[in-house]
Amino acid sequence: MSAPRFALFATAIGECAVAWNDVGLVGAWLPAAEPGSLRRTVERRVTAAIETVPSGAIADAIDAIQRLLRGAPVDLRAVPVDWSVVPELARRVYEIARDIAPGRVVTYGQVARQLGGDVDARRVGQALGANPFPLVVPCHRVIAAEGRLGGFSAPGGTALKQRLLAIERARPDGPPGLFDAIDAPAAEGSAISPPSASAPASAPTRSPPAL
Repeated sequence: MSAPRFALFATAIGECAVAWNDVGLVGAWLPAAEPGSLRRTVERRVTAAIETVPSGAIADAIDAIQRLLRGAPVDLRAVPVDWSVVPELARRVYEIARDIAPGRVVTYGQVARQLGGDVDARRVGQALGANPFPLVVPCHRVIAAEGRLGGFSAPGGTALKQRLLAIERARPDGPPGLFDAIDAPAAEGSAISPPSASAPASAPTRSPPAL
């Protein structure tokens, strides 16, 4: 297997990054708290990674992430991921999270019930807090009970989680205004107009990459 590679790229919320190997992504990063520090963060996390101009499936994945952060309902489930970099329980949690469409949210407890066994909401939260693939594994779409946001371990914390949900126009059952737009960009080709609670979510656009 060749050395891992990484790329930094601009998005509507700031500079993001992905790293990958011959199997798929081994990491993804949201904007760093300190401008200009993201490259160092990636290089610390992924040993011997080489900065590369992406092509093929990875270029498609980056394009899909950029469109998602501009407000398009993009489905990132086709983005290839190397699951060998995460523990088994985390992989199971992440696979469930990947099935949550843009504009939808579920609770930590709901994910735990899907997993069954002795897995509870706390263990789901711990796995999501260690998620190395934010956006590709949309941990921001998993919230606490009663419409509360819950935690978010990425730089920016819960304010960034709320912003991501606002970009996606998420409308869970919960306190009005919890996910209302704060600096959320309009969806491509249209202005944001949050749907009513009874309105169906728009169908996500499938992203094509496969290595």
